[in-house]
Amino acid sequence: MESINIDDADLRLLDLLQTDASRSNQDLAERAHLSPPTSLRRIRRLRQLGVIEREVALLSPDRLAPMLGHGLTALVEITLERQGAEQLDAFEARVLPEPAVQQCYRVSPGPDFVLVVHCAHMPAFLALTQRLFTSDANVRNTKAFFSVKRAKFDPRLPLDLPAVD
Repeated sequence: MESINIDDADLRLLDLLQTDASRSNQDLAERAHLSPPTSLRRIRRLRQLGVIEREVALLSPDRLAPMLGHGLTALVEITLERQGAEQLDAFEARVLPEPAVQQCYRVSPGPDFVLVVHCAHMPAFLALTQRLFTSDANVRNTKAFFSVKRAKFDPRLPLDLPAVD
């Protein structure tokens, strides 16, 4: 992976975008103490470098619950029988396209993977486990923990921002 040079102004822009990516370029520039053309150029560069992967809207599960239901969120630990690079890659390739799998982490020690899964209800979760885990001969063990309350959700990365004069 290539080295990326990021300075304090880039960090200020990234922090602002993580908080609210819908801000206008004018507002971003003002808050980051940059000119609007400089702000725009820097943000384009950060996108091209892949530092900014994508910009999305974060939906409120509680506000959508009356229309969609609360659904079911589970943290699922997966242990494979064989943990060679080929088997680990194959498992990832199997779960990543699944829309219900919101996050997938390869972890150590303990299980091989931890997934964050969101399904509409328990029958949908059961179908997912059958499709992804039970039918995979290399999956030795699964353990699911079901969320009863989301106390915090924040996708921002902590950035060590220097003080601005």
